[in-house]
Amino acid sequence: MKRVLLAIALAVPTVGAAQIMVTSTPDARAISLAEAVQLAQQNAPQTVQARGALRTTSAATRAAWGAFTPTVTGTMGGTNTVGQVISPNGVIGSYSGAPWNSTVGLTATLPLFTGFSRLYQLRGARADEGTADANELAARYSVAFQVKQQYFAALAAREQMAAARAQLEAADQQFRAAAARVQAGAATKSDSLRSVITVGNAKLALLSARNNVANANAALTRLVQSSVPVTPIPADTADPVLVKLDSTALLALAEDGPAVRAAKAQLNSSQAAAKVALGSYLPSLALSYGTTGNNPQQSYAPVGSAAYQNVLRLQLSYTILNGLTREQGVVNTRVAEDNASAQLRDALFLSRANFSQQLGLLRTAEQQIVIQHASVAAADEDLRVQTQRYTLGASTLLDVLTSQTALNQARAALIQARFDYRSAKAQLEQLVGRDL
Repeated sequence: MKRVLLAIALAVPTVGAAQIMVTSTPDARAISLAEAVQLAQQNAPQTVQARGALRTTSAATRAAWGAFTPTVTGTMGGTNTVGQVISPNGVIGSYSGAPWNSTVGLTATLPLFTGFSRLYQLRGARADEGTADANELAARYSVAFQVKQQYFAALAAREQMAAARAQLEAADQQFRAAAARVQAGAATKSDSLRSVITVGNAKLALLSARNNVANANAALTRLVQSSVPVTPIPADTADPVLVKLDSTALLALAEDGPAVRAAKAQLNSSQAAAKVALGSYLPSLALSYGTTGNNPQQSYAPVGSAAYQNVLRLQLSYTILNGLTREQGVVNTRVAEDNASAQLRDALFLSRANFSQQLGLLRTAEQQIVIQHASVAAADEDLRVQTQRYTLGASTLLDVLTSQTALNQARAALIQARFDYRSAKAQLEQLVGRDL
């Protein structure tokens, strides 16, 4: 019976290894974090739309500048008269004049005063452009955060796979030691059965880790819009570089981050719109000059010996009553201004709250990395001692498995601490709108 158990136990690792080889992930192109972020910011629909909005508002700003330039209109046409005509005394006869009457004209109009509406419309357009610029920056760092999160998740999955390999190697060594002790009669069958279960669980952990790596790489490939699978470069799997941050200076940056800047620009736009609405109570003054020529001839000839008429007009207009539309516009713009002011105030408080939270998470994860390194080293040493004691018969297999579980947990905690640190740092970068 003992020999049957050993034969079954020895066969399990071979079958499991074959299954692991079948489920291995295909090769993927190694990509750095900077390259991944750059590709995603270039291809992501969110950033493409943000860049389009910035182009649109830039065009609106140029159009607002154009309101200060004159409007020039050119006209050209001709009228052909044929057939019979009726004279004043009722006699019907043939038309004997020139059949063609050609006209040509050029008119230029320049608004001199529009109740300051053009000035405030220009300010509003600039504010809208500032909002679009801040939104474009926020979109870039939002995409960057998504890519970083997925990149770090892929790194964590790779670290988990390395930990699972180490776990499998340790479980295989424990199995061989248990098998040797069972064969020598120094251990019971339960040790060999527990070792088989431990090896199986380690292989399942490695399979799960491989699947996690494949899924993480697939999600990263989708974010960067790559035509081939991508994966983080091996160098990024090491501990993150711990940065020293000046919390006071960083808070000032957070209070002027993309979200706050967008809220400020929106408030400026609302204030400009309110002033435009008030400007509708003022009169408008416009200057125009036009020249028109008529040229009656037997054939169509718009440019010839035409009789030109020049007109210079200075026009003052004032809207006395328009069905209370102006009053409604003033109320609407003031409500929008109040809403924008509240949004700015909330954006400031939200930025401060997020800054405090993410800075706390960053510092906690930083200390956690240091602690977990010590925990992994201690657990690894404890497992080594317990394995030697078990080989010598001074401890039980349960002691070895307990030490192995503690080491697995310490490794998992270290991986999570690294991920938490990288994630908190990426959150801060998104908050302040710059790399740290």
